[in-house]
Amino acid sequence: MSSAAAEVTRRLPRGWGHLILQFVIWMGFYVVYQLVRGAADRNLASAYRHGEWVVLEEKRFGALFEPAVQHVTDTSSILITLTSYTYWLSQFAVVGLTLAWVYFRHHERFTGFRNWLIVANLIGLVGYVLVPTAPPRMFPEWGFIDTLGQYSSLNHDSGLIALAANPYAAMPSLHAMDAFIVGVVMASICRSRIAKALWFAWPVWVAFAVVSTGNHYWLDVVAGVLVAIATGIALRRISSLRLRRA
Repeated sequence: MSSAAAEVTRRLPRGWGHLILQFVIWMGFYVVYQLVRGAADRNLASAYRHGEWVVLEEKRFGALFEPAVQHVTDTSSILITLTSYTYWLSQFAVVGLTLAWVYFRHHERFTGFRNWLIVANLIGLVGYVLVPTAPPRMFPEWGFIDTLGQYSSLNHDSGLIALAANPYAAMPSLHAMDAFIVGVVMASICRSRIAKALWFAWPVWVAFAVVSTGNHYWLDVVAGVLVAIATGIALRRISSLRLRRA
């Protein structure tokens, strides 16, 4: 074995077998998630009815502010670029990188982090199947803009995205949910106050990005965060019960 390979092996928390198993678990979950999400209920009438209900409820409470947020973003090419990249990269690229970082640097926190993400996403997926909801970008008559469709070469009609993605998966926002989980875990691990502040700000920025690109209502964001919190509490209680019985 070369010295470089030996060094890599030494740094693996539980060996190559465990690392490969984690990769298989995560990729298997991702494939199943995409297939189920892509095959979820695509009933147009139901999806638009649920989406319009969200719009009308927000309007009834005087809280339909997403078009105003989009208008602000639409006036800045920098914001358009940043929010577009955030939308595409936050849910899988950032989640994957932070999972890998926790695995190698804070392995004792990895299982809890992984389980929190997987269980919360499965709950969100059930919501997509049972309650398909058209996103704001599908309601231009209410002043919403499809930012990605207008300004980005990569959008929901592009190649594999159109094949695997469910366009009526607005409620809850898994982008916001995953960002909340990542932000909480990473902020609890980092020692630097600046790093902690940045990770606490991460879910706020992601929420702004998904709203300003017309992909989620603010109620979707709230629902996503609530799913994350409820899942985290449930998993913690289950873990506590197991420790008491051990």
